[in-house]
Order: sequence, then structure tokens, then C-alpha cells
Amino acid sequence: MHRECFPKKVRGNRKEAKKNQLRLENKYISIQELHQNEEFPIVILCEIAGIARSAYYKWQNHTFSNREEENGEIINEIKSIHDEVKGIFGYRRMTLNLNRRFKRKVNHKRVYRLMKISGIQSVIRKKKKHFKKPLPHYVTENILNREFKAEKPNEKWVTDVTELKYGESKNLFRIFLIK
Repeated sequence: MHRECFPKKVRGNRKEAKKNQLRLENKYISIQELHQNEEFPIVILCEIAGIARSAYYKWQNHTFSNREEENGEIINEIKSIHDEVKGIFGYRRMTLNLNRRFKRKVNHKRVYRLMKISGIQSVIRKKKKHFKKPLPHYVTENILNREFKAEKPNEKWVTDVTELKYGESKNLFRIFLIK
């Protein structure tokens, strides 16, 4: 007997749900502003945004839990630190600075999650290349002194190495001149 498995219709994983919740909150805020400023009916605004009217009213009457208020405070603090340091802190250094400012511990995973939800990213700096131009190991003596004319065949052999840079890659061309 062959059984098929039909997964439940799930909107996505937890991370997608948080992002989706943030997008919906932006829609709710825009509906609220349009209703207050332009006096558009909520029914039409919800229909245009693709949101159920009951969901909008549920969001409007929602009271924030202690955890949500705390997360809001942490996000505001993260944004202020992010602006102070011009965005060079990632979640690890951000956690260290938050723990210094607050009198209690904030977990690095929580800071990472809140930064991701609010769209705060650190600036990725390019690493500087620290290298010295190497000295040639072996330099041959200049025997020809630019006298390339040969009296017999195979008397003088000359090579030329040309390095061309194209983009980030280097191409070496070796040209053999036999005289």
C-alpha cells in the first residue's frame, strides 16, 4: 500500500514569518496614516492592501507585551549605536556595547535577530592588501648589451616576458625571439 504525504500549508519558517509580520506592520501603519490624513475608508484601504479588516483592527487594538516593549527599546538603542559608529559594528560588537550601556545582559542571538528584523547591517569593509613587491631571486647578467644582431643562426637567443593586467587577473605572455 502506497501512502503519500501531504504537508500542511504553512506560510514559511519562523524567519520568514517575522519578516512577513514586519511587512504587514508597515501596511497597517500606512493604512492608519491614509485614513487619518486623507480620510479614506478603512474597508477600501484594507482591500487594496490585501489585508482582512479584522486583522487591521486586531493590530490597532493590540497591546504590547513586556518582551515586545523591551525589544523596541533594544532596537532603538541598536539604531543609535549604529548611527554613532557609522555602521561598522556587527551583531557581536553591538552586543558588547549594548551590555555595557544596559545594566543587564542581552544575548547575542537576540541582538542578531533584532538587527535582522529591523534591517540593520554592518558595513563590510574591504581588507587592505599588505604585501611588499618581492625582489627578484636571481638576475642574470646583461651579456648582449642590446646588440641583437647575430652573425650565425642560433648564436643569440632572447626572451621577452610581458605581463598584462586585465580586470583582476594577470595574463603572462612569453615571446621568444630567436636570432
